[in-house]
Amino acid sequence: MDAEPLDARAGRARVRRRRLRTVRAYAFGAAGLLLAGCASMPDRGDIRPVQASQGVDSQVRVFGVPPADKASPAEIVDGFLEAMTSDDPQLETARKYLTEAAAKSWKPGSAVTVLSSGLNRVPNRGEKDPEGPRWKVTGKKLATVDEHSAYQPQTGAREYEEFLQLVQNEDKQWRISTPPSGLVLSESDFQRIYMPVNKYYFAGGTLVADPVYVRQRTDPDSRMDPTTQTVQSLLAGPSRWLAPVVESSFPTGTELSPGTKSLSYDGQNTLRVPLNEKAENVAQPQCKKMATQLLYTVKDLTGSRLDQVELVRAGGKSTSLCSVSEVSAAAIAGRPKIPEFQYFVDSEKRLVRMKLDTSSEDQQARPEPVPGPLATPPGFKVRSAAVSHDERRAAVVSEDEHALYVVPLVGGGTMPQPMPVGKGGKAPVLTAPSWDASGDLWVADRDPQSPGLWRVPGGAGTPEKVQVAGLDGRRIASLKASADGVRIALLVDQPDGSKVLYVGRIERPDGKGGSSAVSVRELRPAAPQMVDVTAMSWAPRGRLLVVGRENGGVQQARYMLADGSMVAASLPGATGLSEVAVAATEDEAKPKPVVAYSEDGIVWLPPGAQWRTVAAGAGGRAPVYPG
Repeated sequence: MDAEPLDARAGRARVRRRRLRTVRAYAFGAAGLLLAGCASMPDRGDIRPVQASQGVDSQVRVFGVPPADKASPAEIVDGFLEAMTSDDPQLETARKYLTEAAAKSWKPGSAVTVLSSGLNRVPNRGEKDPEGPRWKVTGKKLATVDEHSAYQPQTGAREYEEFLQLVQNEDKQWRISTPPSGLVLSESDFQRIYMPVNKYYFAGGTLVADPVYVRQRTDPDSRMDPTTQTVQSLLAGPSRWLAPVVESSFPTGTELSPGTKSLSYDGQNTLRVPLNEKAENVAQPQCKKMATQLLYTVKDLTGSRLDQVELVRAGGKSTSLCSVSEVSAAAIAGRPKIPEFQYFVDSEKRLVRMKLDTSSEDQQARPEPVPGPLATPPGFKVRSAAVSHDERRAAVVSEDEHALYVVPLVGGGTMPQPMPVGKGGKAPVLTAPSWDASGDLWVADRDPQSPGLWRVPGGAGTPEKVQVAGLDGRRIASLKASADGVRIALLVDQPDGSKVLYVGRIERPDGKGGSSAVSVRELRPAAPQMVDVTAMSWAPRGRLLVVGRENGGVQQARYMLADGSMVAASLPGATGLSEVAVAATEDEAKPKPVVAYSEDGIVWLPPGAQWRTVAAGAGGRAPVYPG
């Protein structure tokens, strides 16, 4: 059947939204309620759009209205779809649209399906069902949120289709007997109801961010506030995508003390977290790692200052298991070293370094050649470079992109021999390299005869080719390993000439980063909103700084969540940035300014200001921070 014309549908949708059967209460104002009447919907006719609460502010709370007496099948379907977006406890109103058996078995917290726009619903004509009418609900699937609260972008077919069977109960009222397995929300409703948070797990001695989504307000099922929801998710373990490469310090079965619905700070900015008996007998070093995971997980959730996390025993004992302060947690967390310098390749094709002091009134940088063999005349011509996290070594690619060298940045001496990277019939065509915090060096060969990803163990071992599952013969245009050593961002060439950004999981079978077969698994889109990505860098809290453009849009630079779920803050003036490089740091405590390559050469972005050139007329390219 043909859909209703777009302008007519938009008009009808506006009328329907004005008569929404919801009660919305602003959390920051007086407790006044705005009551809306019941919308009358036909039980036959054209496809109708259902876009619940589109554009509603995140401060607005939405409560569904129960079904009216003798409501038509169409009203029951629309009322249920609206009620799924509500904030009422246990989604009780939504359950009133279901049969008694369906209401008991429905588990809306099991998963969330996110649609790029609203739902279309139409009666399923042509089928004779003695039970009653059946309605088909369709839409464009954007992503799912699984039972671990992890966001999964849709990578295959995007068509969503669900059938809602209606039956009459003993009171001759229409009810739905086959609801969706979980919640189905438009993107606007999803962003209103849920918020992204990071929970943290250990990979070796380093904390790794695991992004998940929790309710912005009290969860209808558990009645937990957002902080408690996040802590509960942390205790439940890492997401499926990250689980193979991280571990939790909490003993299996550790949960919040029964009945815990909220967590709060005391007068000393300490968060006390009561745990069940599974955490009773842990040793102090393990307990402090547990508290460190909690501190990093919770500290970004609220504007309140968090100085300390204390774990306490359950069962009314309220005695301390252990505690960590923000300072002591930083020593346990293994966070990346704060960079001392920024680096780039100057107009004379030398690797140079500089210090950008955002606190100084003199914001003109003064680059200097790096020390060591690279500074020795006649000078090595550099195409691109990466500096180790301890800033004692540089990996440089020659001007012709055929050779990779690992060069000390301390002492003197001569240039070492190139690393034997690449197995093509011709000389390799190497991307800019990247270091992870374990000291491994990564580079990709773009030689059409033998493209691939290479790893140099410890930056000094024999290079080995790394298997990348899902690459399907496509070439890697550029890469950036995360400091934690368990994720790698890959910019991949597409057949149409565009580039797509993926994040892959680095799996080391021995868990030590040794010479055994290391692979990259489960590539997932990291910027599905963009049709072409030109540059990227890791940023604080497991985010990515991405330069690219959306469909029909202009070039922009945005911080994005690495799970591909949401566009975060954007940077000003990104249209002038080059398609080559952008650099940010992963340090959270003292983030450094963003550095980029633009039409004006190397530029940087002081906090709260506009882009500035590093040195007028100095030129340069390929800016990097250590990593």
